[in-house]
Amino acid sequence: MFSPEGPTLRELAVQALSSVERGYDLLAPKFDRTPFRTPGPVLDAVGAALERVGPFGDGLDLCCGTGAGLDVLARVCRESVTGVDFSTGMLDVAREHAPVAGPRVSLVRADARALPFTAAFDLVVSFGALGHFLPRELPGLFRGVHSALRPGGVFALPVFAPPRPGSGAYWTLLGFDAVMRVRNALWRPPFVMYYRAFRFPDMVRELETAGLRVELHALPEFGRRADGSPRARMIAARRPRRAVPPASARRLRRPPAG
Repeated sequence: MFSPEGPTLRELAVQALSSVERGYDLLAPKFDRTPFRTPGPVLDAVGAALERVGPFGDGLDLCCGTGAGLDVLARVCRESVTGVDFSTGMLDVAREHAPVAGPRVSLVRADARALPFTAAFDLVVSFGALGHFLPRELPGLFRGVHSALRPGGVFALPVFAPPRPGSGAYWTLLGFDAVMRVRNALWRPPFVMYYRAFRFPDMVRELETAGLRVELHALPEFGRRADGSPRARMIAARRPRRAVPPASARRLRRPPAG
């Protein structure tokens, strides 16, 4: 990260003490040279999984950043690819590296919590963005994704099994989140970026409450854990083709008496 091509310690410190939007504007020119960019193997694995689920017409990269996911969408979408982010700096970099061949590409500056789309996409993807949202923001975020999808459309995102308690990765992620929580308790504006913001079952429940039907697809490229479960999965949360009550309403429904 501190190579001549990447951000300096000072630049990272200035970013971390800024708002999320301003911080990413500052980091954008060097973002692709940091570990925060979604790794190529993750993008390739999700692309392969989506090829088995698709094809799709129009796709949206939610919180697209510098555009790492745009190539994945261009691989599986026939008509158009759209990236949305609220950082102008990140969108500027994404515009420079947008795919030239394939479906047409558009970049839109907007807040993911208030998406300006209605029934516009067959596929929405998100790579590493959910750590920028607090648990209380997930219901609104997922309702917005549901609204942006056409009936039958899919919201896809990769998820990884949590590291083994006591491992180096476990303490690294725990330490990062602890530092961020202390920073946000002492400094304003907050910089929301957590690796352990919510549990996997909570995320699935919120997707279902938003009216999406959740499917899980193993990403075999990352192997399996000792208990045989996949190390990585792709969530494919589909908007039903016919309107159905949200999960919260279905739980309240009572069977007829007698």
